[in-house]
Amino acid sequence: QVQLVESGGGLVQPGGSLRLSCAATFSSFRVFAMGWYRQAPGKQRELVAVITTGSGTRYADSVKGRFTISRDNAVNTVYLQMNSLKSEDTAVYYCNTDPPLRAAWGQGTQVTVSS
Repeated sequence: QVQLVESGGGLVQPGGSLRLSCAATFSSFRVFAMGWYRQAPGKQRELVAVITTGSGTRYADSVKGRFTISRDNAVNTVYLQMNSLKSEDTAVYYCNTDPPLRAAWGQGTQVTVSS
C-alpha cells in the first residue's frame, strides 16, 4: 500500500520561505519519479515540480527559480524548498509519483502566504 504524508506547511509572509517534506511508506520509492502538486481554492490541482529517479528536475514556470525539489532515497522522502513566496503560492500542497497514483493522494499540507 502506498502512503504519502506531507508536512511543513504554514502561514508565511510574502517573500518568506518554507520547506515541505513528504514521507513515503513504499519501499520502492527510489524507482519512482516524484512530484509536488498544489491546489488553490477554486482551481484545479497543478504540478509544481518533479524530480526523476536520477534526480533530474523540472518546474512549472510560475515557481522556476524560487522552488527547489530534492529527494533522499535513504529515508524515502522528497522535499520542496520554497523561497520568495508570493500570495499566489497559497494552496494545499501534495506529493505523489509522476504521473500520480490515484490511490496515493494524501491529506496535503496547507501553505498560506499573507501579510
